[in-house]
Amino acid sequence: MAILAAGVGFAIRGGIFDNWSKEYGFNATQLGSIGGAGFSGFCFGIIIGGVIVDKIGYGKLVAVALIGHILSAFVTFAATTPENAYNFLFWGMFIFAYANGTLEAVANPLVATVFPNNRTHYLNILHASWPAGMILGTAAGWLLDDQLQVNWKIQLSLYLIPTVLYAIMFWGQLFPKSEAAAKGSSFVDMYKDVGILGSLVACYLLALFFGDIFKSISPEYAAWIGYGIGGVLLITVAVLTNFSIGSFVLFILFITHALVGSVELGTDSWIQNITGNLFTSEQGKYLFLWTSVIMFSLRFCAHWIESTLKLSPIGLLLVCSVIACVGLNLASTMETFTMALIALGIYAVGKTFFWPTMLAVVGDRYPQTGAVAMSIMGGIGMLSAGLIGGPGLGYSKDRFAGQELRIVNPELADAYKSDKSSMFLNLKATEIYGLDGTKLAEAKESKTRTPDQEAVVLADQKGDRNTLKADAYIPAAMAVIYLMLLLYFMTIGGYKPIALDENGGH
Repeated sequence: MAILAAGVGFAIRGGIFDNWSKEYGFNATQLGSIGGAGFSGFCFGIIIGGVIVDKIGYGKLVAVALIGHILSAFVTFAATTPENAYNFLFWGMFIFAYANGTLEAVANPLVATVFPNNRTHYLNILHASWPAGMILGTAAGWLLDDQLQVNWKIQLSLYLIPTVLYAIMFWGQLFPKSEAAAKGSSFVDMYKDVGILGSLVACYLLALFFGDIFKSISPEYAAWIGYGIGGVLLITVAVLTNFSIGSFVLFILFITHALVGSVELGTDSWIQNITGNLFTSEQGKYLFLWTSVIMFSLRFCAHWIESTLKLSPIGLLLVCSVIACVGLNLASTMETFTMALIALGIYAVGKTFFWPTMLAVVGDRYPQTGAVAMSIMGGIGMLSAGLIGGPGLGYSKDRFAGQELRIVNPELADAYKSDKSSMFLNLKATEIYGLDGTKLAEAKESKTRTPDQEAVVLADQKGDRNTLKADAYIPAAMAVIYLMLLLYFMTIGGYKPIALDENGGH
């Protein structure tokens, strides 16, 4: 129920991007940044929660999450004008994501502890609640937004219903400790396998996050401030762990999970907008529902698939990466709704097992890290989705749509150019100008489009197709990494879960 609340909020938010663009004049990169805050806050929630959960207990973290979910509603709903909307929506999404991350810092290690012999299966079942929430959120958005034209604030408030329910269900429960905590491992012991290498991935993403935060205060030095904070955090970790280098395989898994976050959640944050643009808003929601139903159904089948195909978790991830790559490439060429069902259905099959199976691999191979490594991995995935995946796809939409219109009609491109520039990863060399959100919405909604408006709409659609094609490179890279990991495990006798002995060793 807790993860369901996150899925409902995520789906509804994805469906009201067009409302925000029209009402506040945001370009695609700004929308991507707001959506990105809905991921980056998760990183802080799950990492901080993962570090302290074994010390303070699960119940207190659930209370923190509940407060965060309620507070995020008040902050988000304070957005009233184009001048204040960006900040309120950004921080409202950040707080919402922080609450989600805190809950996952509870859920992942809890399930891994309760089901130590079949983590892949039960973590996939746990995370079936995510697409279930997206199904409910998308269905609600279709009815309230497309059919009844209900205000977006009322739509978004629906996630508070499962929030109240999980608060009631958690009340008075007793929880076990992780395997490492039960054996008396200290935080330093749990963190050693993460070490400097693993922390380097998290600290780099945190540096990007703080660079974004300080951009409005000191644009010239924001990136340096971010890297300074990331560097201090890395040095702190090094000192606390007595300069433990950490596991190289875990380091590779962290990098790979950054790619998982970008391709799964980053794409999900935009897919309703993209498919609604290529077809209709209503069909976009149908397609999002379609992919979510596939994910929900298949996540109950992970154990059966592994057993039937004789796949290890790494083998399953390799197959899924190839399938996801094929699906996104097909999606970039879809012209009909039927083709969209096929292409996005293939993509949905591919992405289904990424997130929970990656968590299961960490639980299987690094039980000595307790909740720490699993929580940091989840934080890396969400932070990557928020800083690279969501904004990166928004930047790609801006770039490709602007380029396409400039090829067709340079003067028209100047007329529809956004007042605000778009950049990727705060790199000045990537600065471009996308299409103005308000003008683009007018062109899309016009029932008697002029030739110029038609050219703008077609350029925007071409930009979406090129964005999906570029997105397909991410699961292709993941497939290469999983193949290398598969070969590595073959050299050490195959993939096997590791159990701790009485002294916390393995």
